[in-house]
Amino acid sequence: MVIDFKDKALNEKYGLMAQLIIPRPIAWIVTEGEVLNIAPFSYFTGLSSNPPTMIVSIGHRPDGTPKDTLRNLRETRKCVVCMVEEEQLEMMHYSSKDLDAKTSEAEQFDIPVEMKIKAFPPMVKGVKAAFFCETLQEVDLQGSKTIPVIIEIKHLYIDDGIISDREKMSLELDAVARIGKSYARLGEKITPPQIP
Repeated sequence: MVIDFKDKALNEKYGLMAQLIIPRPIAWIVTEGEVLNIAPFSYFTGLSSNPPTMIVSIGHRPDGTPKDTLRNLRETRKCVVCMVEEEQLEMMHYSSKDLDAKTSEAEQFDIPVEMKIKAFPPMVKGVKAAFFCETLQEVDLQGSKTIPVIIEIKHLYIDDGIISDREKMSLELDAVARIGKSYARLGEKITPPQIP
């Protein structure tokens, strides 16, 4: 079967992509505006190590206005990307609910936060890794309501408990991933054979 995307509705395209482009990491992106905004994203990934960047795709609200994360990034240019593990899954899932712009997910869902770096928003308390980022640029996807935003990593918080080898700086994070409409742990790691 070959599917021509021009014949598919937006939700059908999303459904197909979300089931096949897997696993997608889940992270909370914390921004500050009128209130503290904590929103989960699975459409994000690493982009480059020089400069150290990630890209996150941010949609709009049904009425066409920018989502809080995008509006806040445009105003402050700063965010904290907090990696999610299974212990935060329930809070993260609840925080995906569309709230009024004047309502903070931190307060609505009792998500604890803590300041690590004064010039940035707080991070979610208890996460084992968080990237402190600044907006580098937006990407114009002509005709799209989705705005890819390239964010540059300025600082990285790592909980000492996930460092398995300090000399090599090896990390062991049990991050949660998105697979279609479900969540998953990454499971068993596969070591590739040696190249002859």
